[in-house]
Amino acid sequence: MKKSIYIVLGGLLTLGFVGCEPEFDTPVTDEGFYTSGDADLSNYVAVGNSLTAGFADGALYITGQENSYPNIMAQQFALAGGSETFTQPLMSDNLGGLLLNGTQVAQNRFVLAADPTTGEPTGPIILEGTPTTEVTTSATGPFNNMGVPGAKSFHLVTPGYSALNPYYGRFATGASATVIADAASLSPSFFSLWIGNNDILSYATGGGAGTDQTGNLDPSTYMSNDITDPNVFAAAYSEQVAALTASASGGVLVNIPDVTSIPYFTTVPVQSIPLDAATAGAVNAQFAQYNTVILPTLVSFGVISQEEADARVINFSAGVNFPIMTDDDLTDVSGILQGPPANLPADLANLLGQLRQANNDDLVVLTASSVLGTLANPSDPNSVIGVAVPLGDQFVLTAVEQGRVATATAAYNATIHGLASANGLGFVDARAALAQVANGGIAFDGGLLSDAFVTGGAFSLDGVHPTPRGYAYTANLIINEINQTYNASIPNVNIGNYGTITLANNVSN
Repeated sequence: MKKSIYIVLGGLLTLGFVGCEPEFDTPVTDEGFYTSGDADLSNYVAVGNSLTAGFADGALYITGQENSYPNIMAQQFALAGGSETFTQPLMSDNLGGLLLNGTQVAQNRFVLAADPTTGEPTGPIILEGTPTTEVTTSATGPFNNMGVPGAKSFHLVTPGYSALNPYYGRFATGASATVIADAASLSPSFFSLWIGNNDILSYATGGGAGTDQTGNLDPSTYMSNDITDPNVFAAAYSEQVAALTASASGGVLVNIPDVTSIPYFTTVPVQSIPLDAATAGAVNAQFAQYNTVILPTLVSFGVISQEEADARVINFSAGVNFPIMTDDDLTDVSGILQGPPANLPADLANLLGQLRQANNDDLVVLTASSVLGTLANPSDPNSVIGVAVPLGDQFVLTAVEQGRVATATAAYNATIHGLASANGLGFVDARAALAQVANGGIAFDGGLLSDAFVTGGAFSLDGVHPTPRGYAYTANLIINEINQTYNASIPNVNIGNYGTITLANNVSN
């Protein structure tokens, strides 16, 4: 069973490797050809989260930071009269891990492992080595790139956030400082603001294993995987825009993409369990009493509806099947099944408590690829996850959970667009742009940028954050908006000149 699962999923990682080849670059070097228009680009400050910082491959590291979209933009700004200096709180190496008093507290980045004989990619691995970035050693600022990995919208206005986030702790101006106050203290002449992704992303990447806090206006009570209340988001975001516009000639606000546009949620097929007819029949026999006795009984007692019972029926067939899974939005019947009339053993009752089979409306997250088809109990060959043991709820973003994410995202984006309009700021619809990348891709000189994991070129090996090429595409989107809104003529970059993923068993750059 495990081998068969890898046949289905493994094909995703053997389609090849997108390299970093220069593409027909013809730079214009005539001085004075480019202009900043109505924008003052002499002191550009970028505010945001990991996307702004240049996070990629599951970590923050020097090469990623050097290819952050703000740094790429700043290089183009310099061609149009902007400052030639853009500072970032660079890490100490290209490993990406973090040390706290010498103990590693954040893992190194991913690279794509290669078969030592054939050179074919075999899957992402964590890069070997001991990182040298010590959290307690402050980075000397000030910094134009104020991107803080892990930050949610309200974190940027939370005093003392540096104690909770080691990335911000490295360059915060003081123990009680806020990210937005530190950014505003730089008196930016122009700014970009891209924040809010993490307000829904951690809920989504955790398979909905959090709480939708809509209606709760106290973010201090939120857990890390919760969805931020839209009013909390709006208040924090409004404060940030007000602080940044106080000194700036202008700026650009960027909205929040749909989670369905990133490979973390679209790479692992929801149908991923290959069974032959004999095995499918044997498994169905195991669930026969559940389907024909237990579910109807629960309906007759009014514990669940007929609609829920229909959704919970388990049925396997010859071919590739949907896995069984736990869904925490279903009625938990485990306690009832332990009593009359079922009187099931506790372990069986718990297994059936919120059990159903996945369907085409579900999104299986990228990390499930290492779990599906493996044995929950190595000594029990029948304990196959997805067949006899349900895939955990944290590995599946259900349609109900997707709805919560979509509702919150729409509310955040309405706030962002409204504030851009009210303040005469540029607005970049990253939601629409990444949907384009996910649906057919974006053509560039000599290639196509898509959301395909490993091969598409847009996303790094964590399935969430862009590659340098993806960040270059983002930079162009923002530059185009600046040109339109501020009558500027800042040149785009050729995204084909930027790299994608690193194929190596052990590299240091």
